[in-house]
Amino acid sequence: MTALTLAEAGCDIILNYVHSADQALELQRDIEAFGVRCMCVQANIAIPDEVEHLIDAVQGTFGMPDIVVNNAGPFIRERKRFADYSREEILYLVNGNLTGVMLLDHMVLPSMREKGWGRIIHYGFGHAAEARSWPHRAVYAAAKVGLVSFTKTLAVEEAQFGITVNMICPGDIRGDYKEKNIDEVLHIEDESSPRGRPGSGEDIARVIRFLCEDKSDFVTGNTIDVSGGLDPIRVMIDKHA
Repeated sequence: MTALTLAEAGCDIILNYVHSADQALELQRDIEAFGVRCMCVQANIAIPDEVEHLIDAVQGTFGMPDIVVNNAGPFIRERKRFADYSREEILYLVNGNLTGVMLLDHMVLPSMREKGWGRIIHYGFGHAAEARSWPHRAVYAAAKVGLVSFTKTLAVEEAQFGITVNMICPGDIRGDYKEKNIDEVLHIEDESSPRGRPGSGEDIARVIRFLCEDKSDFVTGNTIDVSGGLDPIRVMIDKHA
């Protein structure tokens, strides 16, 4: 939904995917229908060499990007304590949610500085800026909370170069809802949401589009909850889990 929204605004789009080649190619066709250019690149952001591959592929075809939406976010839905995570799971979650984001930003900043313009969007979770405990989500939460600090720091460091850095914190938007617009979900009841309806892809994409506008250059260093008021953090722990 974000890719389509930015394409509609006239942006050329690079789609990064890990396993979903067919879906990426289908989306590429939809994007190109707006009259903009689009390419798909397979890369796992949790692996440093593949981050470099992604940038090399983009630079060789389109040049360096002006807008980077870091929406990759590995997540393990199984609820378990930190002691029960494997070493591989810990590294995968930290690399995918923090280290890979930092490496990607590091690669695109010189070009953005040279142009005097850039937009960097990170993804967090609801109330990430509060750095609260989140039992059963220790690794994911730690990586995203680290990303909050990085977002704020990078925003200050790069503001003089015309680069903004912000974090979007979506609500619990799952499955098909990620690709729906607001009108499609407006009258669907969701008892878990204080707003009373589920979130949609449009809820997120329209905020990102705003942050990417030229006149949004004074909006930087923010964590923006787009969650309908939902607090996703369960602070109690099942003693038998």
